[in-house]
Amino acid sequence: MRALVIQDGNLSCRPSYPDPVPAPEEVLVQVELAGICATDLEIARGYMEFSGVLGHEFVGTVAKGPKDLQGKRVVGDINCVCGKCDMCLSGLSNHCRQRKTIGIKNHDGVFADYVSLPRRNLYVLPPAIENEAAIFIEPLAAALQIVKQVPIEPRQKVMVVGDGRLGLLAVQVLALHGGKGKVVLLGKHEEKLQFCEKRGIQGILLDDMIPRQEWDVVVDCTGSAGGFATACRLVRPRGKLVLKSTFAPGAAVDLSPLVVDEITLIGSRCGPFADAINALAARQIEVNGLITARFRLADGLAALQKAGEPDQIKVVLDTKA
Repeated sequence: MRALVIQDGNLSCRPSYPDPVPAPEEVLVQVELAGICATDLEIARGYMEFSGVLGHEFVGTVAKGPKDLQGKRVVGDINCVCGKCDMCLSGLSNHCRQRKTIGIKNHDGVFADYVSLPRRNLYVLPPAIENEAAIFIEPLAAALQIVKQVPIEPRQKVMVVGDGRLGLLAVQVLALHGGKGKVVLLGKHEEKLQFCEKRGIQGILLDDMIPRQEWDVVVDCTGSAGGFATACRLVRPRGKLVLKSTFAPGAAVDLSPLVVDEITLIGSRCGPFADAINALAARQIEVNGLITARFRLADGLAALQKAGEPDQIKVVLDTKA
């Protein structure tokens, strides 16, 4: 099969990469669309020291598996877990001691013709969700995790820092749960801010922002040390700072404001796929217009480069093209 692979820090599009062989309880999925996210770009820069097939956001069709799944359109949870360790048994399987994460840690990803996943990871899609929307289910689930960890009260002022792929989903989720009038998106790109403003959510350009420590909850979706520093300048004393960003090590981060202002720092990662599917099917979250470029799998290197450009939102790989 074809695959976009990183090996010893080097990226390559391989026309002939070994097909995945499903283990017991695993299902072979033919990938149809795969989305490029900030984590993929960070892995390409050395984050997690991963080697193998990149990518974890996808929609595909079951090619080999149980009869009730064959031919079904599916998306998949990215965490492959043991189901037996103390974390799994306590309901925290996303933190499984033996966790493998597709395209990120010890498991080939989805920038390929096929991927093999445990059956328990797969979610069958309803007809109401087209492939172009399904590609956002994984990041939308991550955005929904914010409100599971930090319930938003209507009176609270909430700021999302970063108008990229995840930020545009997170601000919609927070507005849905906390009220549009109290949720604001801070970013660098007018055209991205306009996406939310058309939906009644206020956007502020970073250059126009006067930092004040007045926000009850601040969510950092920037994927950068600079964005984290901005978030620290906005959250009020004893407020909550939700960190959705992951980035390659090396950048200096000043944590002293968290101590001085007694900020609660909350790390937030993966979230509920079923809730994300339901939200998209009910059209509670808008993703139409978020795909800004589409590439063939064979042009994966160019797609990654494009995804790193500041004007892009979601770049996808089309294995059928």
